[in-house]
Amino acid sequence: MEIARRNLVRWFSGRRLVRAEADDTRIFRGAERRHFEELSGRLESLVRRGKYLLFAFEGGRGLMGHLGMTGKFVRRTEGQVEPHSRARFHLDDGHVIHFSDPRMFGRMEPAPAPLLRTLDPVGLLGRDPLADGLTAGQLAEAVGSSRQPLKVALMDQERLAGLGNIHAAEALFRAGLHPSREPGSLTPAEWKRLVQAIRATIDFGLKEQEGEEPVYLEEGRSENPFLVYGRAGGPCSQCGTPVESFTQGGRTTHFCPKCQPRSGVHASKPRAGKR
Repeated sequence: MEIARRNLVRWFSGRRLVRAEADDTRIFRGAERRHFEELSGRLESLVRRGKYLLFAFEGGRGLMGHLGMTGKFVRRTEGQVEPHSRARFHLDDGHVIHFSDPRMFGRMEPAPAPLLRTLDPVGLLGRDPLADGLTAGQLAEAVGSSRQPLKVALMDQERLAGLGNIHAAEALFRAGLHPSREPGSLTPAEWKRLVQAIRATIDFGLKEQEGEEPVYLEEGRSENPFLVYGRAGGPCSQCGTPVESFTQGGRTTHFCPKCQPRSGVHASKPRAGKR
């Protein structure tokens, strides 16, 4: 989501939105599509809170956006067809920014710009590791009391904002922690290891996709850049043990049974990762 924000800021920079249009789809569930089509002018600010993007346009109009599972923003020239385009920003330089979302799990909600941070999904968000910073103590306070498995608790946006399935899996691998550990069982050293791993995972993700159009593994990306995510059945990038997967909280979880023992007895430091 941070890559999407940075791309959008770059694409809107120095430009004016001359027309906004959208198809009548469920991405506007709970909101009025006609208010989206009233957006115009310069983008005055674009803030990310967790997995939400908060657009503020001149004139006080705003928009809350969420990518869902398969949504992404892409820039094309006027007249160029973009598959699965659900909403479009037409700019004064002849480019069109499409919100492409094959499965339509994404969301667009127009609202007055001053009210964006008060909308329920945004107001309920927990601490954002990238925007707010994160220490081991803050992570333990936010997640440690959860009765959910560790990976599921890390993805609870009301506890910690912005970590998705990939980030959580990669961070736990780097920290050598099993995704099913009980958060309350972690030691101070493990919390420290985990917060370092979260930072490393976010930094890696930003570096990996900086300046690129998002491409999902499902879309045929030529190389899987992740250390453990999407590698079930293949060798662990650290030790060579076959990576395993199981369903957890409705999402597929990937882990190495040797590097991430269920017992929690592990002496490794956070991994820089092998490619």
